Amino acid sequence: MKFKESDPDSFLYFLYPTADTSIGYRCKDANPWHDGSLSTGHGNSPKDMLSRLETMVLMGLEIPVSAIRRQIASGIDIMVHLSRMRDKSRKVLEILEIDGYDIPTGEIMTHTLFEYEVHGEDKKGRLTGELKRVGELNHRQKLDRAGVKL
Repeated sequence: MKFKESDPDSFLYFLYPTADTSIGYRCKDANPWHDGSLSTGHGNSPKDMLSRLETMVLMGLEIPVSAIRRQIASGIDIMVHLSRMRDKSRKVLEILEIDGYDIPTGEIMTHTLFEYEVHGEDKKGRLTGELKRVGELNHRQKLDRAGVKL
């Protein structure tokens, strides 16, 4: 993937593009004419991906980490963590919601919505399991405006 630093629509570099794990995250766009986009990055977990985003910004700008974290927290709604499993299949391991930036701790607040639970293996050695709901979506305003009912 080519990245042009001068392209104002692109703001992310991706580290380790051949990793076996990917994090998909929905980014809010500064353009008022549409509500965002879907992007991918590579990390070992959603928390690791947030750290990598911070690092990528720091590679190009000298601004406080707190400012970077506030921008990340306001710019990402949902993260989806995919990974290659030991049976070589890819599974969604976790879906989490970004809840915002916590000023006292300086951390990006998240909570898990779904987690993959491995049950075992089938007769062909493929992993069996399911994505289980473990949390509720807190920020539903955009869905409500779009007429989506959960």
